[in-house]
Amino acid sequence: MPHDITLYNQALMHKSISQRTEKGRPINNERLEFLGDAILDAIVADIVFKYFEGKREGFLTNTRSKIVQRETLNKLAVEIGLDKLIKYSARSSSHNSYMYGNAFEAFIGAIYLDRGYRDCKWFIEKKIFEPFIDLDKLSRKEVNFKSKLIEWSQKNKVQISFELIEQCFDKDNNPVFQSEVLIEGLSCGTGTGYSKKESQQNAADMALRRLKTSEFRTKLSELKAAQKSADAQQVDTDMVNPDLSVDSAEEHLPAAIETTDPPIIEDITPATESEEIKKETNE
Repeated sequence: MPHDITLYNQALMHKSISQRTEKGRPINNERLEFLGDAILDAIVADIVFKYFEGKREGFLTNTRSKIVQRETLNKLAVEIGLDKLIKYSARSSSHNSYMYGNAFEAFIGAIYLDRGYRDCKWFIEKKIFEPFIDLDKLSRKEVNFKSKLIEWSQKNKVQISFELIEQCFDKDNNPVFQSEVLIEGLSCGTGTGYSKKESQQNAADMALRRLKTSEFRTKLSELKAAQKSADAQQVDTDMVNPDLSVDSAEEHLPAAIETTDPPIIEDITPATESEEIKKETNE
């Protein structure tokens, strides 16, 4: 039985209903979602680590990611009936595919605050994993996080690139790769693996998880707005000086701008995505 029912009510309260306390603070499930995300990660990692004894870090990371990814959490929320209990504005439901999964994480955060880590872990093991999750089957399921990220970038018209940061060797002299995902020049995720492909998949998984945070989405929106403004100013400059060549224009740039321009991020077109997916499928 719950000790503090208000925690669970708040966990099921989407921000679209815009309720506030007497002091003007918003009442919604975003803070509980943040907490639940961290607690869920820890508990799932604990369960996966003990279940798959002797498996490598990359395998454990991928398996955990398949469990805590948004699609899985959305389905779990529906399985336990949370979708019928969430309070939200009707106009926001069709535009928020993360609502159920976010509420699930907030619900886990509420259980943790109300009953503690031990009871929260018991709930996830007995009420979530045993009836709804087949770890052996799930671990064999292929999830292409890189393709999902590329699809998202094309849909939202943002530039994305994968960079190899480091290549080293583990204690058994096996090569280990570390890759990074850049979105509009911003570092959005890193990942390691025993192949470049595995490291990129892990980096893309981290990026997809980070993209659902309001902090990073706000930062990305600000960057795109600044870039749009800069492009508009450049168009105005070109119209004022139509005969100014590229070479002569570069001569007019201040030295600071010449040395601090960010590197150009290679754009990924739909054709590139198809080639990438085909390449990974063949591998």
